[in-house]
Amino acid sequence: MQQGYHGTGLKEILDAVQIPKGSFYNYFGSKENFAAEIIAYYISPYVEQLQRYLAQSEGDSLAALERYLNEGIAELEKTEFKGGCLLGNLTGEVSDTSDVCRVALQTALSRYRDMWEIGFTRAQSEGTIRTDKTAREMADLWVNMWQGALLRMKIEQSTAPLIQCKEALLGDFFKA
Repeated sequence: MQQGYHGTGLKEILDAVQIPKGSFYNYFGSKENFAAEIIAYYISPYVEQLQRYLAQSEGDSLAALERYLNEGIAELEKTEFKGGCLLGNLTGEVSDTSDVCRVALQTALSRYRDMWEIGFTRAQSEGTIRTDKTAREMADLWVNMWQGALLRMKIEQSTAPLIQCKEALLGDFFKA
């Protein structure tokens, strides 16, 4: 998160976790495979957290999605906008140079998008968001816009782009 894929050497990783190089290569085979595993690992808590919010939505999935985002935005403010999203960071850095990482990124973003699709489907059935667009279309748009907002957040050192994205889409464009 801090130095990027290319800025972090394998020796640095191995020294930090005190694992011999041979063990690393036996388990992962390469730094590229290791990065793909990190990508899969990284997205899981976000998907699970979103799943929990939706499970506790009490019939208001749109409000659950907004609570999920508000918590994430508050956390980014606490960390002073450092890091952002590992997926977005790696997408810009390795997606066009590593097929292994590109596939892992695509899979991770699809998992995240699929949870948003579930949330939007529920919100549509609850009558809180529009039905003239499919939940999949809105989930794709959401992920695209949110990733862009995360990048702008890093540039501007402000959560304003995230809040704008949330309010423009969830509070306006997607509303029924």
